[in-house]
Amino acid sequence: MSRIFSGIQPSGELHIGNYLGAVKNWVKLQHEHESIICIVDYHAITGTYDPDQLRVRRAEMALSLLAAGIDPSVATLFVQSQVPQHTELAWILNTITPLGELERQTQFKEKAQRQESVNAGLLNYPVLQAADILLYRATLVPVGEDQVQHLELSRVVARRWNASFGRGEEFFPEPQPSLAPTRRIMGLDGQAKMSKSMNNTIGLLESTEEIWAKLRPAVTDPKRIKRSDPGTPEVCNIYHLHKAFSPPATVDHVAQQCSTAGWGCIDCKKVLLESMEKELVPIRRRAEELRANRSAVDAALAEGAVRCRTLANETMRGVRERMGFD
Repeated sequence: MSRIFSGIQPSGELHIGNYLGAVKNWVKLQHEHESIICIVDYHAITGTYDPDQLRVRRAEMALSLLAAGIDPSVATLFVQSQVPQHTELAWILNTITPLGELERQTQFKEKAQRQESVNAGLLNYPVLQAADILLYRATLVPVGEDQVQHLELSRVVARRWNASFGRGEEFFPEPQPSLAPTRRIMGLDGQAKMSKSMNNTIGLLESTEEIWAKLRPAVTDPKRIKRSDPGTPEVCNIYHLHKAFSPPATVDHVAQQCSTAGWGCIDCKKVLLESMEKELVPIRRRAEELRANRSAVDAALAEGAVRCRTLANETMRGVRERMGFD
């Protein structure tokens, strides 16, 4: 069975963009591959942050992942900072990673343009990502299209280390991408990717009333001004959410009603809410059960960290021996 590594920042409660774009796929893949899922809290400190909030968000992310369907009896769920070998391997990989490769990373260039002072952690972020993956010698990494460049760097780093220290063997497998089946989820503003920093999200655990309060004013087809105007479903973000949550027959009906002005946008949103509730209500119930039994969340993370430290120690023994440290 191939081994998958997936990582997610501790941004707190999941939103539906995280869920549809990544986590829902992880829930499926955990039954098909050996799956390691990491809450990457070291990645969360390249910008200004509050330590107390980091602790809260880390706990909320773990709870949300378990509620969404990650099964700790099947997959391994843990917190990055509980396995110190991540940063040890990251330093080692820094010494063989060309500076030019890091400076060409699209996400680094975009983020650096928005900051007056760029810290080294932002530049080296992809090296830590490579360490996360290579530490467990994962062969598959589920990614969105915007993450393929970082994964390619992990492949380059694995190749360079193997060439220098692998003794003719592929000690580090070159991880292959497993592209997420769901397209990038746009935010409720219809302008940018769903992101908490853009304040355009729907929380996975929000109530029906909270979801409707956000869904009702959400941007739809910008050319559809009046209810009697026929719409173009393909350019409407609400239609793409239907494709993620509604059954195929409903999606087809939505497209027909929109394109013929049979429905107004509010009608379309009400049907979407019904479809969303069928999937989200069971997740909210599991979250409530976990909030009442926090020890189960803590136990899942502790067991995951123990297993990952064992795997990480095995990898690092091989790395240290080949590089002359042991």
